[in-house]
Amino acid sequence: MDSLTTNPFLLWLAISVAVGALAWTFLRNELRTRAILYSSFLVACFVSMWPLQEKLKLGLDLKGGMHLILKVVTDDALRATVSDGVSLASSELGRAGMPGAKVMGADIDTFTVEGIEPARAKDARTTLKDFFLSTEWNLNETPAGFSLKLTDPYKRVLKEQTVQESIRTLERRVNVLGVAEPVITAHGSTGDQILIQLPGVTDVVRAKDMIKRTAQLSLKLVENEASTREMLLAPGQTEPPPTMEIVTGAGSEPGTRAFYLVRKEAVITGRDLKNARPSISPETGLPDIQFSLTPTGAQKFGQATGDNVGRRLAVILDGTVESAPVINSRITDSGVIQGTFSQEEADTLAKVLRAGALPATLSFLQEQTVGASLGRDSIRSGVLASAAGMGFITLFMLFYYRLSGVNAVVALSANLLILLGAMAYAGATLTLPGIAGIILTVGVGVDTNVLVFERIREELRSGKTVKTAVNNGFDRVWITILDTHATALIAAAFLFQFGTGAVRGFAITLVWGLVANVFASYFVSKFLFEWVLGERKADTLSI
Repeated sequence: MDSLTTNPFLLWLAISVAVGALAWTFLRNELRTRAILYSSFLVACFVSMWPLQEKLKLGLDLKGGMHLILKVVTDDALRATVSDGVSLASSELGRAGMPGAKVMGADIDTFTVEGIEPARAKDARTTLKDFFLSTEWNLNETPAGFSLKLTDPYKRVLKEQTVQESIRTLERRVNVLGVAEPVITAHGSTGDQILIQLPGVTDVVRAKDMIKRTAQLSLKLVENEASTREMLLAPGQTEPPPTMEIVTGAGSEPGTRAFYLVRKEAVITGRDLKNARPSISPETGLPDIQFSLTPTGAQKFGQATGDNVGRRLAVILDGTVESAPVINSRITDSGVIQGTFSQEEADTLAKVLRAGALPATLSFLQEQTVGASLGRDSIRSGVLASAAGMGFITLFMLFYYRLSGVNAVVALSANLLILLGAMAYAGATLTLPGIAGIILTVGVGVDTNVLVFERIREELRSGKTVKTAVNNGFDRVWITILDTHATALIAAAFLFQFGTGAVRGFAITLVWGLVANVFASYFVSKFLFEWVLGERKADTLSI
């Protein structure tokens, strides 16, 4: 018995065999096959949805959770692209015999090259054209040298890629949280917004921290350290050299802050990480994060640490130096990030690093927290509305169509069973608008039964026998049923394709309900009439 309750297939098989045996014993030959097929299908729907509270997934408005709308600061991607361009241009011009070239960022989408000897200007132009495609960069000469600016089409591509990469990164981070059926998708008409819905999330603070954290990791060689920014600059200078930058962070002594002069070019970045996990430092007893590198990252890390033994290496996370240990020996495929982390912070940061860094900063445009009690109230209201509608329809069909109304009620019940079973089997999420779709499905089902019953009435008034009237009623309404359901399905498909959130939840239940209604209101209803009428000659029909 335990295996039947825990194995859905065995439960379906046992009930189907029992129902099939009854059908084979008590039904006529021409009805047996259909009875077994129909009953097996309905039993499968019942098994897939039972117990309903465990099998049917609830959306944010019913289960409670978080609703966020984020804006992707796509200008960050342009700055990062320009920064990569500065590093590439400086490196390639140096290899071409022009180490004195000064390459500097000029704007979020532009960098300049200066200090080129006039005799080498043509060589510099050729080198830049070789490494900076004309479809991506506009190369122009200036009085001081060259200017490279991102083209407008390439900027649009970069922004689109940034949003899509942000969505993929957020999906990986949310999967770490273990959220069932999260919604993470592009939102709005501006092209730089992301909608996030996390049903069932209770730790809102931790979820927000994991979502919004950029987690940009880079390890850079330290040139100098001081207690103030001015102490790192040469007399009369206000900015560091073009190949350097100043970053603040944890000082050498515990509890202190310091300024670091580091190289702009990173030894490795978060893209080189293969894995990251929280741990406890054996030296300090404090939480830290151990990481391992990809083969390419390990090769770069080994080369850089081997060439710079005795120097300090700054571990920079989101623009802040977490630690700056001394390189004591060559390091290849692993390392440690130390800082003033709590155990929970180290665990969260390790998960974020594993999921990957966001390509750009995120800003919160809208934030809502839906309580579980509100969801329960919505479910209660939806169930009451559905039950009231079903009850009213049952009374009306029994009053207006007499005993034939029982046929319509059974068909409607089969419709709801197929709808809920299909949603549970497919893993679809039920939302409050989805409940509205279920109620609408009940109305569509009644409309189909009314079409059939009124056609049967017309056939009876014209003098047809009961069986002929029933057969003609179903056959002549079949095309009408297909037409009405097909047009409704097309509308629902457009709602699902172009709608978001609540609209898609409504469309999902409407699509399943329409498909279920064709089967229940035509095939199941017709089978019930044929079963009741039997082989006897019926003179009247209670309709």
